[in-house]
Amino acid sequence: MRKEFLYNEVANGIARQIAAGVLQPGDKLPSVRRLCEEHSISMNTAKRVFLELEAQSLIDSKPQSGYFVSKLPYQKLPLPEISRPSSIANDNEPNELIRKVYSNMGNDALTLFSISAPSGQLLPLPKLKKDLVQATRELKEGGTAYEPLQGNLKLRRIVAIRSLTWGGNLHENDLITTNGAINAVSLCLMALGKPGDTIAMESPCFPGLLQLAISLGFKVLELPTHPVTGLEIAALKKAIPKINLCLLIPNFNTPLGSCMPDENKKEIVALLAKHHIPLIEDDIYGDLYFGTQRPKCCKSFDEEGNVLWCSSVSKTLAPGYRVGWVAPGKHKEKLLKLKLVHAISSAAVIQEAVANFLKSGKYDNHLRQLRRILHDNYLQYVHAIARYFPEGTKTSRPQGGLALWVELNKGVDTSALYDLAIKKQISIAPGRMFTLQDQFENCMRLCIGLPWSDELKFKLKQLGQLARMI
Repeated sequence: MRKEFLYNEVANGIARQIAAGVLQPGDKLPSVRRLCEEHSISMNTAKRVFLELEAQSLIDSKPQSGYFVSKLPYQKLPLPEISRPSSIANDNEPNELIRKVYSNMGNDALTLFSISAPSGQLLPLPKLKKDLVQATRELKEGGTAYEPLQGNLKLRRIVAIRSLTWGGNLHENDLITTNGAINAVSLCLMALGKPGDTIAMESPCFPGLLQLAISLGFKVLELPTHPVTGLEIAALKKAIPKINLCLLIPNFNTPLGSCMPDENKKEIVALLAKHHIPLIEDDIYGDLYFGTQRPKCCKSFDEEGNVLWCSSVSKTLAPGYRVGWVAPGKHKEKLLKLKLVHAISSAAVIQEAVANFLKSGKYDNHLRQLRRILHDNYLQYVHAIARYFPEGTKTSRPQGGLALWVELNKGVDTSALYDLAIKKQISIAPGRMFTLQDQFENCMRLCIGLPWSDELKFKLKQLGQLARMI
């Protein structure tokens, strides 16, 4: 276990230096012997580090000379443009397209690039099953009784403890459990707004959040978003007089994978608090970082209880368990009232099982492995896209999460590409799904949470060939 930890640690450290530009293409890496001395590892472990970096296409081996940093695949592909949505709120939902794409969920015959969730093959299913059995034994009446309205105490306590890693400093009493993050966001929207209110969101944005806002009668104002740093603060400042609420995914926004810098988060929290505009923060991807540490949240800078922080294990551990939570700040009583009306109680056995899993340390071990796989997948995807997709293709550079945003040449309709790809048993998420406006027609989101294989590489090759045909 210790060798495995060191191998991952050293390989990830070098990969981060390469991604950050500390090590440039063509730079020579230390020898195997030197790596052993610098990190106090064995020769076999050092060799495994180099093999792993080679497998990620990060380094090249030159006989008799050693290892050198290769030109990274994503350096060959430009970034997508900053989004420029209309400054007028819109409600033009692509309902038929969304229905068509999401009807594929659970279809094992398809390669589901379209669904942003980790494959079951990447999840610790046997261990989860054991925790479910243990939960039925530990809970009163085998878990058949109602939970307290605020939710499982053990789960709230462990989530509060884990918030220290991103500066949350939460207490168990600050949290309310929910049926996944989308339920948490729904309760927040119902508690804070009313039909006709305007809510500011990133563009592009997760279709589920757009549909939720529209279904509750909100007007959605999409704001310009940078593919690396997220929401453009200048655009938010300009929109302040128009909006009543703000809903953001600052950490690894889907579909872009952007991560808002801490100084931007701090400025946005202060700006919205000054104008008494609540901020709903969806942090569902926060644990899936590719860097050295988990990014902070907007909630980290909240001094007035104006940020409602929502998250869950749906993207990290168990999508179907529907276990989430919210730290609603000064709006706690409003959310408790709504939860009583709409849910009465959360699923006792499931929440207890997840709490046990998080508390045991198994979750952190799982996350380390999952993050490494997702980062490796991202590099493999971009390498395949650079090789097989049409010239001029652009890709995002996610710093975490499950999504890769691909921008094709103008004139390529990814809704038409979807229809061609589905005949090849490939499902994608066309860019038009991620907006209420007529934009992103030449873009698509690909989920990187699938196990990498020769078959998956072949599917990306087929997708690239189809894109060339349109």
